[in-house]
Amino acid sequence: MHVEDFESADTWRIFRIMAEFIEGFDVLSRVGKAVSIFGSARVKPNDKYYKVAEELAGMLVKEGYAIISGGGPGIMEAANKGAFKAGGESIGLNIEIPREQKPNKFVKTLLSFRYFFCRKVMFVKYASAYVVFPGGYGTMDEFFEALTLIQTKRSESFPIILVGKEYWKDLIGWINGELVVRKYIFKKDKNLFRVADTSQEVIKVIRDFYKKNACTPV
Repeated sequence: MHVEDFESADTWRIFRIMAEFIEGFDVLSRVGKAVSIFGSARVKPNDKYYKVAEELAGMLVKEGYAIISGGGPGIMEAANKGAFKAGGESIGLNIEIPREQKPNKFVKTLLSFRYFFCRKVMFVKYASAYVVFPGGYGTMDEFFEALTLIQTKRSESFPIILVGKEYWKDLIGWINGELVVRKYIFKKDKNLFRVADTSQEVIKVIRDFYKKNACTPV
């Protein structure tokens, strides 16, 4: 896939960007409350996190949520599979990248994006919660993007849950031991996310958040 030269044809590129926003807003505005689920594309179906993601997505559908994933393999596939099997809305926001990502077969509603920033807006705009499974740079990017938007009050607060205490423990230790200690973030900022191991714990975090804040997830 050709990598675009951002020094040429910028004016015309705006129309492609507009089209991605318009299509995304048009389709996702009809979905209702949803949960965005993130995680590695390299996770296999026999992995414990794949199984938890599939189970969780099914449980969230029964709670009345649509499921939004990146539309690819791994954790994304598990999330869409769980939603599909539970008879819920299974949404995939696919990204066009040089190492082409093929949408998984459990996506019911597929949107394809060339630009990461357009895709990221859709994830956060229509999410009542973020659930972040173990993953790499892309997963970390979505996690910290959401934290930044909430910290800076550019977005309404919503639950952000890391799944896998063992996997995330070193990152959490670094946040508490470096960012907080050096006062690069306020101490209260470390409470912008929660950590869980099971689907039941994730559901409880989401329920408790909206009960405490006395609002309906949107």
